[in-house]
Amino acid sequence: MQADNQANIWRNQLRDTQTILRDDFFEHKNTRKLLTQQSKLVDGVLKDIWARFGLNQSVSLVAVGGYGRGELFPYSDVDLLILLPNNADQSINERVTSTIGLFWDIGLAVGHSVRNLDECLAEAQKDVTVQTNLLESRLIAGDSSLFSSFQTQMVEANDSRAFFSAKLHEQEQRHARFDDTAYNLEPNIKESPGGLRDLQIILWIARSLKLGEDWRSLVTHGLISQSELRQIRKHEQHLQMLRIRLHYMAKRREDRLIFDVQNELADALGFSNTKRYRASEQLMRDYYKSAKAVGLFNEILLKLLKELAAPETISVEPINERFDACNGLLSAKSNTLIQRNPKCIFEIFALMQQRPEITGMSANLLRTLQRVKNLVNKDFRQDPENKALFIQMLKYPSGVTNVLKSMNRYGILGKYIPAFGRIVGQMQHDLFHVYTVDEHILHVLENLQRFSIGEFGHEFPLCSKLHSSFDQPYLLYLAALFHDIAKGRGGDHSKLGSLDASRFCKQHGLSRADTRLVSWMVESHLTMSSTAQKHDLSDPQVIEDFAVLVVDIRHLTALYLLTVADIRGTSPKVWNAWKAKLLETLFLLTQRLLSGDAYETKDELTARKKEAQATLSHYSIMERSYQPLWDQFGEQYFLRHTGQEIAWHSRLLIAHLNTDEPIVRARLSPSGDGIQVMIYTPDRDDLFACICGVFERMGYTVVEAKIHTTKNAYALDSFLVLDQNDRSVSYRDLLSYIEYELGNSLRNKTPLIAPAKGRLSRQVKHMPIKSSIMVESVAESNNHKIEIVAGDRPGLLSTIAHAFFTHEVKIQTAKINTLGKRAEDVFLISGKHGEKLSETTAQALQDSLKESFN
Repeated sequence: MQADNQANIWRNQLRDTQTILRDDFFEHKNTRKLLTQQSKLVDGVLKDIWARFGLNQSVSLVAVGGYGRGELFPYSDVDLLILLPNNADQSINERVTSTIGLFWDIGLAVGHSVRNLDECLAEAQKDVTVQTNLLESRLIAGDSSLFSSFQTQMVEANDSRAFFSAKLHEQEQRHARFDDTAYNLEPNIKESPGGLRDLQIILWIARSLKLGEDWRSLVTHGLISQSELRQIRKHEQHLQMLRIRLHYMAKRREDRLIFDVQNELADALGFSNTKRYRASEQLMRDYYKSAKAVGLFNEILLKLLKELAAPETISVEPINERFDACNGLLSAKSNTLIQRNPKCIFEIFALMQQRPEITGMSANLLRTLQRVKNLVNKDFRQDPENKALFIQMLKYPSGVTNVLKSMNRYGILGKYIPAFGRIVGQMQHDLFHVYTVDEHILHVLENLQRFSIGEFGHEFPLCSKLHSSFDQPYLLYLAALFHDIAKGRGGDHSKLGSLDASRFCKQHGLSRADTRLVSWMVESHLTMSSTAQKHDLSDPQVIEDFAVLVVDIRHLTALYLLTVADIRGTSPKVWNAWKAKLLETLFLLTQRLLSGDAYETKDELTARKKEAQATLSHYSIMERSYQPLWDQFGEQYFLRHTGQEIAWHSRLLIAHLNTDEPIVRARLSPSGDGIQVMIYTPDRDDLFACICGVFERMGYTVVEAKIHTTKNAYALDSFLVLDQNDRSVSYRDLLSYIEYELGNSLRNKTPLIAPAKGRLSRQVKHMPIKSSIMVESVAESNNHKIEIVAGDRPGLLSTIAHAFFTHEVKIQTAKINTLGKRAEDVFLISGKHGEKLSETTAQALQDSLKESFN
């Protein structure tokens, strides 16, 4: 009973004091004080417990890791080492086990290891993570002589060169997990590039080299200046403050700045929405500023520490009268070179681009560049030599992406192109871009240049072929650089960016024709994807209208390359083979038309039939077998399906022309991603809604639907679906599963089930998309086009399908386009019997959909 009472006392002491510390932090905003006081609080409780168990004379209780260096975040683990003597008896182990259990009982999240002295040394030799953890050890209670011996032997066993190499490799792996960028929209404050871990690694290596344990020690050893010390502390405390607040908001250890908390955290820090920027965008811009600064200090100091940890014989190769290559790093011959001649700033990047043996800048040159980057000013931008050198770097056959990434990383690109500087670190709340605007732009540039590299030619053969024959690739790079540069200004960013691009090209001496091409690409960069994903590419008018827009094959080629690179640069999850096929189809059809091969409906219909006949003949199927089917299909069917699809349908339906049973067949899409599903069954009003419901219950996303009614009143519908689940089953089983489930539902004429109100994803919930519904009449037809933009969620397509059924709307085609968590769906619809919708019905449908999205 007495033990239980004492445990309650400790538990209450922890809880009450932690509450006081939290309240004090929110009142005084003192980050360092909180972290230190948290550590001292836990120290006191642990010492008390340790003394109660009588372990003081034989065992050492050691704080390690973050707790060891006296930085304990509110909900972080308390990392402990129970250090035993090499000859510890069993009774000590038993008492240690009881003690650790009590730590948990009173509310401490303990991460512990129990080792004797020899085991500590052995584990540190095997695992650099263990070695790092032990490097920051601090005695809390117990045998001080044992701990002193431990520290002495750890220092003697330390190999600073090996430790440096291991930590550098560890950082490279950690950065790779975050795509080597600090500019993800949901960064990890601790682990992401530019996070707290990038600062900690510097101090770990400094300890290993016996340079001290804090930033002031690095000033003493001449590695950083007083000014740099202030900057490091400022950004370190900013990141620590954000991490502390995340812990308190989540009431657990949470190091990710996820969408769920960004709005709340921004509000708590006093940010408010403005006309241009949401409060959360301002919060994140401040975070990215600190992450960028931390990343630069990390790079500079690692280069300086490498000279101490792994000294090399100095090898100097003269480059020109201004620069040398020192052990592969570019170095200025004079420390005042850039101040005296700012033009050398661009020369630095040009040299690194032209000479692959140069792996980067020396620490001194990089440090100097940061001090003088404001010399990239109006006079610098107007200098003809600087303008010419910038264009020359874009024209160089390799390294364009690397040079622009470096210029952005070191703050030069935003100085030279002020409009670019305004979008550095700017978030995009469209739920399909996973990078900031500047990072996305550089990804697009990288994708474009990748088309020019032979070893990647297999990825996008058509793009690689077109890029190799495009006479001025640098115009593509300029368009990529400006295509999203006006994001966040308000208004149409494509038009605003087009004006910026035009002005830049004129200032840099581009010809009128080249300027117009770059400006046009920027203004039109969304058009090709919109046409491919939202329109029926089997409609000759769609191709003709697009051909008028692009004017000629040069413009078409440029826009196609930019579009593919742009979509691939939004998110790894947005691009797929279906979108690739749509864009390629639009490109090839338009290219054919611009080459003088007019798109005649009659000729196209004949060509598709011939292609289907040739395929069917390979299966020894005679024309008389499928002609009755074709007679019932109708002309529109042949115009809306490829020859391959026609042959597939015909082969499967020869024996089922007037069947009473629904025919459902599935196959892997020949274009790559997705599964093609064909449904042939007597038509009924609720068919589309029923099919969508089945697919959603099975976990499939519909991305395209071609809805066709034959002359004999059968529905011949084609769907392209993507599997959103990670199914570990064979393709044959998967296709059979679809055929069985869908066929069974249609055969039993299962009553239409109300669409499920699926839970919104946390991204959609916290970064909501304003739903929009546009209904417009299609000229020279009885059809209406309805475009729907909404945050994606389970049951969305079924909800739309139910609204169509309720208002007696017939669907002709459907393009279901999901961009991350954003749905952009387009339907061609008419009245139930093919008649034009009345204004009343169209408005009622629109109102019903709006209500269902709220």
